[in-house]
Amino acid sequence: MKKNIGTTDRLIRLSLAILLLLLAWWFKSWVLLAFSLFTFYEALASWCVLYQLLGKNSCPIDHNRK
Repeated sequence: MKKNIGTTDRLIRLSLAILLLLLAWWFKSWVLLAFSLFTFYEALASWCVLYQLLGKNSCPIDHNRK
């Protein structure tokens, strides 16, 4: 997996994951908890499956350099 999420996107996803986690706790929802954990994973791994499918990359790292 190549990194395809930049710092700004990671911070947004981390904030969203925390919000989803709080909502999951508040509403006692397993679905919101699952979305929260997946969003945490994306933020920590710097990889988004949707970005991968669309070919989008917001990461400033140049992957073509060797």
